[in-house]
Amino acid sequence: MRRKDLLLGFSAILLILSACSVNPVTGERQLSLVTAEREVAIGHQQYLPSQQAQGGRYYIDPEIQFYVASVGHKLAALSDRPGLPYEFVVLNNPVPNAWALPGGKIAINRGLLLHLQDEAELAAVLAHEIVHAAARHSATQITRGTLINIGAQALGAAAQSNGLGELGGMAAQLGGGAWMASYGRDAELESDAYGMEYMVRAGYDPRGAVRLQETFVKLAEGRRNDFLTGLFASHPPSQARVIANKEKVKTYPAGGMSQRAGFQKKIAQLRKDQPAYLAQAEAMQALADKKPRRALQYLDKAVKLQSGEGQFWELRGRAWAMLEQPHNAEKAYSTAIAKNPDYFSHYLARGLLRFQRGEHAGAEEDLTHSQKLLPTPGASLYLGDIARVAGNEKAAIAYYREAAQAKGDIGTQARDKLVLLDMSRAPNRYILNRLSMASDGYLLLTVYNKTNIPVSGLVVHVTESTSSLVTAAGAQIAIGDLAANTQKTITTAIGPLAGDAALQRYRALVIAARPLEPVAH
Repeated sequence: MRRKDLLLGFSAILLILSACSVNPVTGERQLSLVTAEREVAIGHQQYLPSQQAQGGRYYIDPEIQFYVASVGHKLAALSDRPGLPYEFVVLNNPVPNAWALPGGKIAINRGLLLHLQDEAELAAVLAHEIVHAAARHSATQITRGTLINIGAQALGAAAQSNGLGELGGMAAQLGGGAWMASYGRDAELESDAYGMEYMVRAGYDPRGAVRLQETFVKLAEGRRNDFLTGLFASHPPSQARVIANKEKVKTYPAGGMSQRAGFQKKIAQLRKDQPAYLAQAEAMQALADKKPRRALQYLDKAVKLQSGEGQFWELRGRAWAMLEQPHNAEKAYSTAIAKNPDYFSHYLARGLLRFQRGEHAGAEEDLTHSQKLLPTPGASLYLGDIARVAGNEKAAIAYYREAAQAKGDIGTQARDKLVLLDMSRAPNRYILNRLSMASDGYLLLTVYNKTNIPVSGLVVHVTESTSSLVTAAGAQIAIGDLAANTQKTITTAIGPLAGDAALQRYRALVIAARPLEPVAH
């Protein structure tokens, strides 16, 4: 292992040794690289985008927002970190889910409210999430991810030393994400147990937490493929959690509030509108099956039951667009925006429709508005196209770079368009190179076109450093053409070299490459 890798590993050890903190809930020491101030900043920064990405705020009955927030704040005030800037929101999402960001930013989906029977069960959900925030579980997750990335950097350094270059380093870093999929078992049990404590402090019946876990276990049975992608992806239910809650509840005296009648009254509008949302689900399936007229039939029913839901109108717009009736699609999208002007998806849908119709001014306005609410690769891609057509290549490149981070077709399109605009300016970003030595001592130059676009006019400048301060005159090596995703190795006239030490004095830089526009068919 190289000295750099040893230093990296030693730094990681020092980081671990200096990063212990006290869990504010349990009083135990735990590993955390994130300060309390940073936690609050992360939660504040991510709260609104996270809401937008998961359906936006539920707005049909604003009283539900006030009700859930009042229960949440009652519990938070009695938690072990009452000074956090707690916020509680109900999201317009049918998936039974709830989550907490660092710093006490908490959300519960309307889909989960429908599975609860009383206020004690609601308190169990919110108290569980409050403990995640109060016990700094997210900070622990972030720390774990940071340490994984440190290990990935060491792997990347080793990959680069083996000649894989940038690609090797990137591949190593991508391995850490799977570790961050959910809270650990201990964190879940901790949140269950201390959440029940918070419930009792607030006067709630802790048996609501037992009933909640029993409900989750029943819901999970036989639904391992779809339902687990919701709540249980981050909060896996188990009979062990039910048993643990039952044992914990034995330590409390009988009694406490359940407030079933009051809870049912508060969610009456949700229950009334549930048939409309079920019709929406059928419409979404019909659209997935490429059956837009059937989707419109379901959406007619949904709108008749609840005309104020913007999501229903957006889906109508998608159905009309699929039927190639853009005028009706535009009207439906505009109605969705009028119903809920605070949701990114409505603007994004209308912006894409307008772009496809060549209405770039209106498209740019809608896509920009959607980006302010929630940046998305799709909006970035089309805003890049609009900027390119307008001759603003600098803005186009910035948008394409944003979209290029995405996976799938959008990311591929953005990367290809970025290459066409940017390669001539910065060819070294897209053409990798590596120097090595042939058996006869002459310098070998390997170049790799990592893009989907073939190039011509490829030129590499090779220089030799005679000392730490002096660089000798270099040689320009014309490579010519290089196909997409292809590498080529040539033997240069530089040499023979006297071993690896001499090889280390040489550096190569791609100074010219011209992307070839794909031929239209």
